[in-house]
Amino acid sequence: MKLLLALFAATTMTAAAPESWTRAVEPFRIAGNLYYVGTEELGSYLLIGKEGAILLDAPMEENAEAILANLAKLGVKPGQVRVLLNSHAHFDHAGGFAKIKEATHAKLYLSEADAALMARGGRDDFAFGDRFPFTPVKADAFVSDNETVRLGELAMTALLTPGHTRGCTTWRTTVIENDKPLDVVFLCSVTAPGYQLVKNEKYPQILDDYRRSIARLRRLDPDIFLANHASFFGLSEKREGGQKGNPFVRKGELARHLDEAWKTLQEQAEKQGK
Repeated sequence: MKLLLALFAATTMTAAAPESWTRAVEPFRIAGNLYYVGTEELGSYLLIGKEGAILLDAPMEENAEAILANLAKLGVKPGQVRVLLNSHAHFDHAGGFAKIKEATHAKLYLSEADAALMARGGRDDFAFGDRFPFTPVKADAFVSDNETVRLGELAMTALLTPGHTRGCTTWRTTVIENDKPLDVVFLCSVTAPGYQLVKNEKYPQILDDYRRSIARLRRLDPDIFLANHASFFGLSEKREGGQKGNPFVRKGELARHLDEAWKTLQEQAEKQGK
């Protein structure tokens, strides 16, 4: 994760995304009816059901066509995507929504806090200001904490975990693999690349929000831990195989990620005078 933070910090200074953020990968099944349709580093996920599909995250505007191409490779037409969800309203996870929403006509569900940021196209972000704008897009509906968005038999539950953004949303669902239900968590983010965690006038409660969000997430122990950055959960290593069974089914991974993230946040706050 430290390497990812370094890459993100470099991006914030140069406005040039790492190649892995736009490098296409072939779509593949993670488990049950859940598929990966993102890039090498930026996650995008598709749940396919009897009444259509749910798409989580549209990373970067220039990736929108690649995501739609991945849907086509899975036999999913744009109009079959009925619901769009987002982890948080930064350009690398939401920048493609305007194009994908236009192509699919799907309904976009957002947390109220991040809906405001997305409607501004990422401008006036508390951490990045106007440095990473994207085409604005408006929510069709707001999601509140613990609310479940349903499409037929598909269900995604929103867990608000603010810090990285004010409306950062972790999502949770259940998929069936070999007649066994598997708990899946899609982590929003608990990183703070270049953030002011101490005496932040634009977001005074930021460190408390991170603390509460991580404490809440620690109560979860999903069968499958996923996130909006592939390096957070070792996507490339898992795709290489070598393990028995499904390589994405691993208990305890979320807890280990949270431990490392909280340690990094504490060190960052201490350097800033906490």
